[in-house]
This record gives sequence, C-alpha cells and structure tokens, in this order.
Amino acid sequence: MKEDPKHIRISEYNYPLPDERIAKFPLPVRDQSKLLIYRHGEVNEDIFTSLPDYLPKGSLMIFNNTKVIQARLHFRKETGALIEVFCLEPIQPNDYVLNFQQTEHAAWLCMIGNLKKWKDGELKREMTVKGFPITLTATRGECRGTSHWVDFTWNNAEVTFADILEVFGELPIPPYLNRNTEESDKETYQTVYSKIKGSVAAPTAGLHFTPQVLDTLQEKGIELEELTLHVGAGTFKPVKSEEIEGHEMHTEYISVNRSTIKKLIDHDGCAVAVGTTSVRTLESLYHIGVTLAENPDATEEELHVRQWQPYEKYDQIPPVVALQKILGYLDRHGMETLHTSTQIIIAPGYDYKIVKAMVTNFHQPQSTLLLLVSAFVKGNWRTIYDYALSHDFRFLSYGDSSLLIP
Repeated sequence: MKEDPKHIRISEYNYPLPDERIAKFPLPVRDQSKLLIYRHGEVNEDIFTSLPDYLPKGSLMIFNNTKVIQARLHFRKETGALIEVFCLEPIQPNDYVLNFQQTEHAAWLCMIGNLKKWKDGELKREMTVKGFPITLTATRGECRGTSHWVDFTWNNAEVTFADILEVFGELPIPPYLNRNTEESDKETYQTVYSKIKGSVAAPTAGLHFTPQVLDTLQEKGIELEELTLHVGAGTFKPVKSEEIEGHEMHTEYISVNRSTIKKLIDHDGCAVAVGTTSVRTLESLYHIGVTLAENPDATEEELHVRQWQPYEKYDQIPPVVALQKILGYLDRHGMETLHTSTQIIIAPGYDYKIVKAMVTNFHQPQSTLLLLVSAFVKGNWRTIYDYALSHDFRFLSYGDSSLLIP
C-alpha cells in the first residue's frame, strides 16, 4: 500500500539553507551555471552547457514559454502612504490575452501591500503611456481569501492594460531575494524563449538556457516543444499546515497546442521536462485524458485537474491513450489548443506518467516543489541536496540547476 500523500508531514522536507547560499543575482552568462546530474541514484556535476551530453538522442524536451509580467503596481495616497497592488490573475475578462488587450477597464485578483492604509476610496496615478497622459484609477472590490478584486480604469481608448503594465508595472522578483527589482532583472528573470505573457514568477529552470544550448540540443537530435503554464504567486506560498492535506494548491492556467500533444504521442508519451511548471502541465495532461476517457463530453471546467485527483482510485490507462483522448477532444471541438487549469499537487506516493527526466533548480525547504522532486527521485532528495550544499551550488530562482533521471 502506498503512502497516503495527504498525511505527509512537511517538517520531514526541511534542510538548512543559509542565506549566503541563495543566489541574489544570476551569473553573468546564463549557461555557465553548475549542473548537478542525478542518474539512477548516482550524483556528479558538470556545467550547464554540457546538458545535451546527458540526454539520449531522439528525446523530446518540453519547455514552458510563459513570460513574466510586470505585475506590481505602486500607488501613493494623498496621505503619502504607499500601496502596492500585485496583479495575480485576470477576472474581467478572465482570459489573459483578452485582458491585456482591454482599453479603459480591466479587473484583476490582486494581493495588496499596506492594505490597512487603503480602507476605501480610489487610488489614482498620473502617467504617460505611448505619448498619452492618462490617469489610472484602482478601486478595491470584494475580498477573496488573501486577495482582492481590483477594478482598473483609465481615460484613454488608445492604451491597453498591457501597455500600462509595460510602462508602470514592476517585475515581481521572488520575495526571498530580499532586494528591490533592478533594471537588469527585466532581462535576466525571463527565459530566452518566453513569449506568452501571464506569469508572476519565472519558470526558473529555463533561465539557464541560451540560444547556443538550444541549438546544441537540436544538433544532438533532441526535439524541442513548448507549452504554457502561467506561474501564480502561489508557487511561493509556504506550506503552513503540519500535514499537506491542509495545504490548498493554487490554480494555474495551462495551454497546450495540438501539435505538442501529437509530438508526445509520437514519443510514446515520454518527455524530458524543463522545470516544475512543465512537469505539472505534462502530468496534468495525463489526468485530463483520464477524465475524457470516462466522460468524452466533459466541459472545460470538468477538465480542471483537482488537487488530489491523481490519488483517487480509477482504472489505469497508458499515457499514450490518455493523450489520444485529448487529441480526440480537440478534434471534436475543432480546437488547435487545449486551454484548462490545474491544481495538481505532486508528492511522494504520486506515480509519474509522462515525465522521464527533469531539469530543475534547487527549491526552498518545506515547499511543494521539494515534494514534487522527492516523488520523482523515489524519496532520495536528501542525497541530491546534501551534495549541492557541500559542493558550493547556488540555490533558488537565480541559482544552479540539476538534471534528474530516476
């Protein structure tokens, strides 16, 4: 009988992480970071440019092409109080692309810094966007958990919400860096292949890749595909409950093209995932396929992967069959892209279906990302982290990387 993941005690996933081991800035050249290689229980190290040497020819490597948005907006009240409004996810309209195209009004779910100083009333900020002087107004609506509904309005139909964020927003670097965002972060905190705006945190395993490494991978006969998972602020949400049953995973929005699903089927449903966001998306695809096997007429809402869904009892189907169910669904609806959402929690006791190797950074103690890694390496995460700590690896978002092959 497998361990029930709901009763995992997060305290068992702790390790000492001194502040000086957290990389505050990236290396000057992205692909010169260290690479820890974990293969079948053995650990050694190399440099990131050597990554292609460790992957079998013909592998399929999957990247998350999400782009971090400049999601932090600062307003100053007439009293002088500084209020930070951090855009988490679009509400009206609730589609990222449509919301960014809005003119004059957009609504977002936001975290608010210095909330006690913003009891009521509107916040206003004058700015110039694309040569137009505009006034941006923020009005606070209902509270939803730790976030609030915020309506943004501005007085110019030539200016989109994307334009405003581009000029007025600040890139949200991780809170544990304990420093202000710098101009350089606008470049270094994006992957070189980022395209689709919507994340409030970078898929950091991808930060090591350069065009040269991507070229070398292709020269080695490794196929590269992309999908999109917009990383929410929940990725930094610490596990506060003793057992993970008490931790509610955040919802993340995913989109995967029909061509990527086909490519996965061509590779027997096996992939090398770049980053935990790609892992969560790929593994969610399997469970979406299972839903469609049971209910071919499922709505988009019913395709949402619930937090504990993978641990519930159901008939096992092979990954290729699950992916074919998604392809059939797209065909029936004349769709090129699967758009849905996931709350999947991957923890020890989880049975990986699609991901056979993983490129990932070193994660915070007692985090859901550490649980995901532990599930992948069959509980052997301490061997990896002890090696990294004793061999001068740099940790977290701007830190070094690892290739895990269980």
